[in-house]
Formats: sequence, C-alpha cells, structure tokens
Amino acid sequence: MASEDTLGPVATTERGVDDARTPALISPPESKTPPTATHKRNQADFAQDRNSEPVDASALSKALEHFERAGRVQERPIASPSRKRQRIYGDRFIPNRAGQDLQASFSLLHDDASPATPSRSAKRAPHNELHFQRTEEANRTYSAVLRQELFEGSVPQALPQSLSPTDSANLRRSGRSHTPPAHAASSLPAPNLTPSTPHKNFFNYSGQPTPSRTPSSRHGINLNAQSDLYSLSPIKLNSQRMLLSPQRTPRAVSKVPYKVLDAPDLADDFYLNLVDWGSQNILGVGLGSCVYMWNSSSGRVTKLCELTDDSVTSVSWIQRGSHLAIGTNRGFVQIWDATTQRRLRTMTGHSGRVGALAWNEHILTSGSRDRSIYHRDVRQPEQWLRKLVGHKQEVCGLKWNNDDMQLASGGNDNKLMVWDKLNAEPTYKWSEHQAAVKAIAWSPHQRGLLASGGGTADRTIKFWNTLVSSNGPSSASLAAASSAASASGPGDVDLQPTAPANLIRSLDTGSQVCNLAWSKNSNEIVSTHGYSQNQIIVWKYPNMQQVVSLTGHTYRVLYLAMSPDGQTIVTGAGDETLRFWNCFRKKERTGSLNNTMDKWGVIR
Repeated sequence: MASEDTLGPVATTERGVDDARTPALISPPESKTPPTATHKRNQADFAQDRNSEPVDASALSKALEHFERAGRVQERPIASPSRKRQRIYGDRFIPNRAGQDLQASFSLLHDDASPATPSRSAKRAPHNELHFQRTEEANRTYSAVLRQELFEGSVPQALPQSLSPTDSANLRRSGRSHTPPAHAASSLPAPNLTPSTPHKNFFNYSGQPTPSRTPSSRHGINLNAQSDLYSLSPIKLNSQRMLLSPQRTPRAVSKVPYKVLDAPDLADDFYLNLVDWGSQNILGVGLGSCVYMWNSSSGRVTKLCELTDDSVTSVSWIQRGSHLAIGTNRGFVQIWDATTQRRLRTMTGHSGRVGALAWNEHILTSGSRDRSIYHRDVRQPEQWLRKLVGHKQEVCGLKWNNDDMQLASGGNDNKLMVWDKLNAEPTYKWSEHQAAVKAIAWSPHQRGLLASGGGTADRTIKFWNTLVSSNGPSSASLAAASSAASASGPGDVDLQPTAPANLIRSLDTGSQVCNLAWSKNSNEIVSTHGYSQNQIIVWKYPNMQQVVSLTGHTYRVLYLAMSPDGQTIVTGAGDETLRFWNCFRKKERTGSLNNTMDKWGVIR
C-alpha cells in the first residue's frame, strides 16, 4: 500500500505536465472535426515510424560527406618542393653573372686579341700548366687566318702553292704582319685630302674587282675552278692551304720527375753551386761537409770525402776524365780522383769561400767571395797562374766557352763580364742586370751566343753576342742579331737606346733566375727559378716560346745539371730533394760511318 501511495502522486503529476505542454485543440463550433486527442496522435506517429524502413549507416555517412563538400570551398593542394628554378615574369631582366664563365659562354677575346680554344678548366693544373702549347698554337692560327682574310696578299704575303711544315709553322708563329710590297703603293691612286660630297655610287666599292668581274672573265665565264666564286668554304683558298698544310705538333714532355732522391743538408744558398753531372755519367753533390757520388747507370751512391772543420761550397767535374774539383768555405780548392777516391792536391789563394768553379781542359778557374778569380793550371805545381780582378762583390757564376776561349763571370755586383783567354782585363763589362748574375750559359749551337739571368730584382734572361770586333760588328754577329730580332714574344723587354750593341734580347720571366743550361740536342734552353713559383721552364730559341713548365719543388730551384747524353736534367732545391726530369730528346745521328759501311754488305 505504501508503494502504491508513493507511485500514485508521481503519475498524476507527469500527466499534468504533459497536459500543460501539449494543449488540446478545440474544434470550432461549426466544424465537424472532433477535437484532437494528444495520446492518439503520438500513438499514430509511433506506429508510422515503426512501419518505415531502417536507415543504412554507410549511405548516411556518404550523404553527410557530400553535403559537407558541397558547402565547403575546395582548396588547391600544396605541391611538393621542386628543384627546378621557378620562372619569374617581370618587365625587366637583370642578369646574374655570379658563377658564370663569361669568357667561355660568349667567346671573349684574350689580351692578344684572339679567342681561346674551348677547354675544360676543371682539369687544369696550377701555374699555367694547362696544355698551353695547343692553346697558343690555336691562337696563332686564328690570328694568321684573320690577317689572311682581311689583308689577303699584302699582310701577310701570299702563300706559295705548296707549303712545307716549316713554312706553315713560321706563318702561324709570325707575331707581326709583314710590310706590304713597295710596288703595291704605286697602283693605288693618290689620296685626295680635300673632302667632297659623293654624287652617286655612295655604297659601291671601286677598288679591287669582285671574283665574278676579274679581268680575265669580264666578257666571259670564269673558268677558274679555284676562284672564290665557286668555293663552298667560308674562307679563302690561301687560308685553306694554311689550315690543311702539315704542321709540327709540340713534343710531349713529362711533367712528373721519373726519380726523386733525398739530399739532406743541401744548402739553400743562392751563391753556391753544389750539383754537377760528369762525362762518366756520375752525379756529384755537396751535402754539408761531405761529397757524394750517384752512379746513374747502377744507382749506387758512394761517399767520396768528408771535410774536417770545413764545408763544401761548389763542385765541378772536368770535361773528360774522373777528376772532381771541390771548393770549400775556407777558400781551398781540392782535386779528387773519383775512381780511386783519393785527393790529388789542395790549392790555396782565396781568402773567402769558393762558390764557383769552371774547367777548360787543364785550366781550372775559381771564383770567390773575396771578389777575385784565379786561373789554375793543374799540371803545374804553382797555386795559380793568373789573378783576375774586376768584380766589386762575390763572384757567383763562371762558365767557359771552349770553342772561342772566352770566360763569362757573374757577380753579386750585378755585373756580367767576358774575358778573352787568360787576359787580366775583361773584354766586355755589362751592367744591364738589376740583381746578382749567377745563371750563365754558352750556346753550343751558335758561336758567341751567351745567355745570362738575373736575381729577384731583375728576373730577366738576356742574350748577348760576343763576336763583335773593336771596329764594329762582324758578319756573324749581324746574322745572329737579325735572326734573334725577327722573333719576338709577349715577355720581351724593350731595349733602351743606351743599351750596348752586344745585347740581342731581354726576356722578363717574372721570377728569380737561378740557373741556365742549353740543350745539347736541340736549340732550346732550360731555366730554373726561385721566387715565387719555383718552376723549371724549357724555352725554344730564338722565339723564346715555352715548351713546358715543370713544378714540384717547394723551395727555390738553386741547382741544375744536365746528363752527358743531353736528355735528362737534375734539379736541386732547399727542400733537400734532387729531381730528375726527361726534358729533351735523344740526338739523331745521320750519315754516320756505320750506316755507310752497312750499305756495302758482303765483299765479293
């Protein structure tokens, strides 16, 4: 009973709330529609919903998504970042030159007004070791073709019908145009200096006739098959002959030394001469107080001597034989027999170190820091035969010319002197160099041709002609001067009007010249340099074009010697290494007696 009492009032209250929320609709008085019952309407709606089909969940979700897409503005998806550079369209174009090789892209001209051949700069080595032979050859060829196309037969001269390799190479290497012939000026009309207004044919050229209007074909057909009228080439016939003619290819020189030897205690002193290669294929090297010999045939190293309380400042082999002269820091000159390894004699006379030695058969010449030069006859018991006084500072270079019996000496006083035979007074005394003259070399291919090199403040290689008589130049000297003056290079230094007549040419190398040596097999000269590139350069004489530039030393290349066969050079530097280079070819022997005897065959 209690439960029913509790539940009764609750039910009554709920029904009253429903009645309050949903009022009953009263029909109008004249309407026949009975009033609506609330509970009947709810039952009918419930019955209607119960009889309807169930809703699919997947279809409902798809419908909702479609509704959302229709009401939402679609956004463009963000693309992944691309590596391609985006194009920017604007009214101005501002070029960006950073990271571009303008010279290669636009074929710009070099200083010598000729385009460079395309090459891969990424594979180029430093210090201008970049196949410059081919580049220079291409530049010269381009310049020659351009002159031929512009000036035809006058500058340069017209080519002959057949060109030899030498003539073709000379034409390519011609640095300046030839002067037009004198008879060409007479055929041109005299210039009119008074300006006048042209009346007709303003744009017509009335000079040389066109190929189709040549005098031989003025009234007929041009039957010349070589005429430019029938040519399919953009260049003229003479230029085609020059390009198609055979030419000498530059010889290949290895830029890597084939042997490197350690030379501990090799002095880094510009004024010393511590390396020399003898006629018996033995290399002598002065290291500290010792002298070592390296046999090129066997590769064996032998210690010749060790000085007591003294050091080696110069070494020099006799021309023929096994005698080695050694100059010391205390002013002594010792002569050793390399075969028996025995000292033959010691000669005195100098009060300072002996930094230069030179042999002329049995005459040994020594130069010292005491500024004096001594001629010594090793066959006589006297210490010296003749004393030469001329330099004001240390004598650091000596070389004999065995053919003309002339001695060239260079000193720290920037002087170069030439002495005839054993005379006490110099024949020539030149002061054209601006630094110490250590590098001296006589040409074995041309009489009286002397090359000298200056130090850091000078950096030049000068060529001198010593075949000048007291009354004037001889015919041989004039020929030598004309042949050297005909070839000029970019590094040539203009000779001053006050320069001596013996000076043929001066070349600025750009660095200190430490040594010079002429090739025995070809008309070439090799120079070693110091500050700042420490390179070895082989030059072609007389045009002084670089054949090859060799690098590898980290210090000044102060020492240079050449093998007896003339194919190999050895260089020494303060980095305490000796490097051997194959720079020159073997000398070709033609017309020897053996070849003549082989033709006879069998005697019948």
